[in-house]
Amino acid sequence: MSSTGLAMTHLVPLAKELDENKVTPGVLGFIVFAVMAAGVWLLMKSMNRHMNRVNFEENPAPAATAAGGANRPGTAGTAKAE
Repeated sequence: MSSTGLAMTHLVPLAKELDENKVTPGVLGFIVFAVMAAGVWLLMKSMNRHMNRVNFEENPAPAATAAGGANRPGTAGTAKAE
């Protein structure tokens, strides 16, 4: 008997002992999960780099400073009626 046939006779009873209703992800599931985790990590690293390049300081418009700040954002519709 060859070594392949001998190995198969030892592995077949082990396979029958497994619960047929139990599903496990196995090595392929781990590899897919690891690749997805690495992809998310790389995307978050790239997003962090891009967000650090954004300048959030807002410069006032020249017309707003000349008018005394009457055109400030958030003051629409709050003018006093005389």
